[in-house]
Amino acid sequence: MNNISVRNSTFIPLKFINNESEFISFNGFFLDKEHLAIRIGKWSEQHIPLVRIHSECITGDVFHSLLCDCGEQLNESLKEIDIHGGVLIYLRQEGRGIGLYNKIDAYKLQRNGLDTYQANQALGFLDDYRDFSLAAKMLLAMNISKIRLITNNPDKIHQLTQNGIEIYEVINTKTFLNEKNKNYLTAKKIKTSHALEL
Repeated sequence: MNNISVRNSTFIPLKFINNESEFISFNGFFLDKEHLAIRIGKWSEQHIPLVRIHSECITGDVFHSLLCDCGEQLNESLKEIDIHGGVLIYLRQEGRGIGLYNKIDAYKLQRNGLDTYQANQALGFLDDYRDFSLAAKMLLAMNISKIRLITNNPDKIHQLTQNGIEIYEVINTKTFLNEKNKNYLTAKKIKTSHALEL
């Protein structure tokens, strides 16, 4: 049973986005979590909505950190959704769910040679705490059950399909490789089978 429901929505114009952007809030989350959806453009039954499930990354999304590829993936996905019509789900799961301060601690450990997963483990955390079933519930609350998914992450595919979402097509993002994030992307490809071209 889906305990998530739409709370409210309003249109907020976005820079570099041509179509209307509808920001949607939800009931049913813990009070300290305010996950949101952004519905952009329109689609028909013949054109299945394009969906990106994006976990919050303040360092990458806002400050354009070179240590990850999050900001580039977010921008690419928004442009594609603007063209084809669909939804961006923005989950407040910073640092794979360990939070911003702990992510900064992990970054410091990575400067000493640990990869992104080893750093989390050294801090006493699991590799990944993100819960993508939340995204499935948000989509279902918007009456969306069949999607074209933008992702490189096989765990997203698994969690969404296990929670009632039919994935018609998987579309990989580009690989945004630079000298600063090479080790990070390599670890994702080797240890969690991300679809990356390195």
